[in-house]
Amino acid sequence: MDSPLLEVTGLESGYGDVKVLWGIDLSIDQGKIVCLVGSNGAGKTTLLRTISGVVRGTAGQIRLAGQDVSSFTAKQMLEAGVAHVPEGRRLFKGLTVKDNLLLGAFLRTDKREIQRDLDYAFEIFPILHERQGQDATTLSGGEQQMCAIARGLMSRPKLLMIDELSLGLAPRLVEHLAETLVKVNEEGTTILLVEQDVMTAFELAETAFVIETGRVSNSGRTEELAKDTAIRQAYLGM
Repeated sequence: MDSPLLEVTGLESGYGDVKVLWGIDLSIDQGKIVCLVGSNGAGKTTLLRTISGVVRGTAGQIRLAGQDVSSFTAKQMLEAGVAHVPEGRRLFKGLTVKDNLLLGAFLRTDKREIQRDLDYAFEIFPILHERQGQDATTLSGGEQQMCAIARGLMSRPKLLMIDELSLGLAPRLVEHLAETLVKVNEEGTTILLVEQDVMTAFELAETAFVIETGRVSNSGRTEELAKDTAIRQAYLGM
């Protein structure tokens, strides 16, 4: 059996003296879509930030494709194949849509392949092609999310992590983004998704990890978790 693409063991992390993660264990197989769900403040964003090297873990281990990357910086994690689409999109004001996308490939030197990936981004998100010369921060919320996701894909990641896919977006836009992510996944990119709308997350992902107060409280196939009474009451309002 192949080893997981990402394996997190006993991970602890936080900010200064404030510990947020208390021994997180999870694994993600190559080619899967996995989601993290939990209430606000549970530690989901901190977990993504620690995996991507933005925040340094204080204990535990992160392994990517069998390699220990626990001490990697954010740049090293990007080089290793982890792209992080942060909550709030974080597009660069004053730069065009095209320039924002090209910044996603700033570590690459293969100009022909970069152009190919730019064409691919415009193919899966045609509105970005139409507005490639527009300041990216003047796009609508949904268009900005498309731009942020496409920028992440420009690094050709092994693992694409997206924090709060649907935040502030209309349901139809969320459905469109979900369909596009399924296509991206089918073409080989593994996806780790943080999503406030648990129903959307469960429909999109095969596997979920439930995070509560910095710990994994439950995990498994989404179709099974959706039947769990406690999860239905806590997150699905049922």
